[in-house]
Amino acid sequence: MSEKKMRGGALLAHAFKEKGVEHVFTLAGGFCNPALEGFMECQIPVINCPHEQVAGHLADGHTRITRKPTICLVGPEGFANAVPAMLEAWGERTPVIFVTGSSTLKRQGAGGFKEIDDVAIAAPLTKYSVQITDGNRISEFVERAWRTATSGYPGPVHLSLPVDIMFSSFPKDAGREERPFERHDKPVPRAWPDPQQLSSVLDVIKGAKRPVLIGGHGVWWARGEADLGRAGETLRLPIFNVPYHTKMLGEECDAYMGLADFHQYHPSKPAINEADVVIMVGCRLDNQMNFGNPPFIQPGTKLICVNGSHEELDYNFGADLQLLSDPTAFLEALCRLDNRWDEWLDLQKSRRTDWVQEWSNHIAAETETDLAEGRKMHPLQLALDVQAGMNDGDWLVFDGGNTHFWNEIATNIAAARGRVLGGILHPGNYSLLGVGVSFALSAKHINRDKTVVLVTGDGAFLSGGLSIEACFQENIPIVVVVDNNGGLDCISQQQERLFSNGQHFATDFRDIPFHAMFEGLGGFGELVTRREDFASALDRAIASGKTACVNVKCRGVISPIVAATSDKRDKASIE
Repeated sequence: MSEKKMRGGALLAHAFKEKGVEHVFTLAGGFCNPALEGFMECQIPVINCPHEQVAGHLADGHTRITRKPTICLVGPEGFANAVPAMLEAWGERTPVIFVTGSSTLKRQGAGGFKEIDDVAIAAPLTKYSVQITDGNRISEFVERAWRTATSGYPGPVHLSLPVDIMFSSFPKDAGREERPFERHDKPVPRAWPDPQQLSSVLDVIKGAKRPVLIGGHGVWWARGEADLGRAGETLRLPIFNVPYHTKMLGEECDAYMGLADFHQYHPSKPAINEADVVIMVGCRLDNQMNFGNPPFIQPGTKLICVNGSHEELDYNFGADLQLLSDPTAFLEALCRLDNRWDEWLDLQKSRRTDWVQEWSNHIAAETETDLAEGRKMHPLQLALDVQAGMNDGDWLVFDGGNTHFWNEIATNIAAARGRVLGGILHPGNYSLLGVGVSFALSAKHINRDKTVVLVTGDGAFLSGGLSIEACFQENIPIVVVVDNNGGLDCISQQQERLFSNGQHFATDFRDIPFHAMFEGLGGFGELVTRREDFASALDRAIASGKTACVNVKCRGVISPIVAATSDKRDKASIE
């Protein structure tokens, strides 16, 4: 064993360097200083954030885009602030590694400085939460955490490093005399399908007349989206994307239809209701899929769930057929079938064309009325105008309640009009507001040559807008378009349908000058109250080269999914 020593925090940093970590996010605190010194020695970039929740969301955003673990480093009290980011990462199964500099091990249980049971708090929100109690095992626990985060069905993990171990010195090669001797990042083990079970599943698909393919998180984390698209185009199989998750396919894929969500994308309802076989790959039978039950998937439909881990399959016990298989292995086998369902796919494409035209006609009529009556802009029109002002390859982020849902609809319409975005990010399964700025910064940090536009509700911006300071600090300019309807419109509209007096309560905001806030920070800001002024304002914001805000006064319009949520008679992919 080497006689040269280094602090526990530096050992931690060097272990992550060996794994190939490229991004660390923190709010610098005294408990974490040895680790920060180690990251500095390893020349791993560290972004200091204005809040620990921001650090967590930035780590989540970077990991979603790169599909490689990123580090969120916080102190004990900062850990509590990072818990919402854990929740968001857990919902999307993002393999973020949360590291806590925790209270001293020596006095554990005696009321040490800033002592909290961070391991217990993180346990329900992570795949693995553990305290390192021996500095000689730091690299071992990094190895365990990394493998847990990236293998099977991925997800966030948590390592707690007590401050006395963080600051104490240990041999540089501590723990390296035991296997594994090589601890760099290695390929993740993949589950290969049992040939007999695979054959049974393929036989059912071959006999189908109206099959539908739904792709989910497992496809994304297995890097199998190209295989998914290839299967749909080769077999002429309509493909749908689970709601809330990262959009896996662009409209250049001829078989991609949109979200498997009856409210956000209406043509998915007849497709899934009429299907005789639904093949869900990398999905979970959770609330988004109505747990596999009617009226989402009909009783007479054969439901097949293909998942790359036993953990996923445990959620999908309601499926008629289950297959343990890496998504790419299954999709490769699927592509080898001789079947083609041209007429069935053409029907879905026709339905999609009709849906786009119906919405286009509807919003054109709404906008004409807005102009004639002097009303504020419709949020769907704003979402469409944003994408009209972007270039192909640019990144779009959206955040909020109704703002999120209207932008989901707009992406389908804009794509049908020819817009090809570089990528889309938004809140995940838990619909956590306030992630938008962090996700937009992540997208711009990784795609410096592209414009990144965030469309955010005013409530969502108030939830996480402090993170905008990181854009100024790091000189990573994004454009923020605020869909400003003066309150928590998504909630107020539900209240107006629920409350006996037909009113809403405790959901209004004052008139907040978001654009002036950006100007005060050194950025670009502009207020827009009329639709005809928006396009030029967006152009000026992009051309400024600064972190910019276009504050747009819009009217509150209930989105289809919020209307369905508040009407218990119309249920499908919601509880």
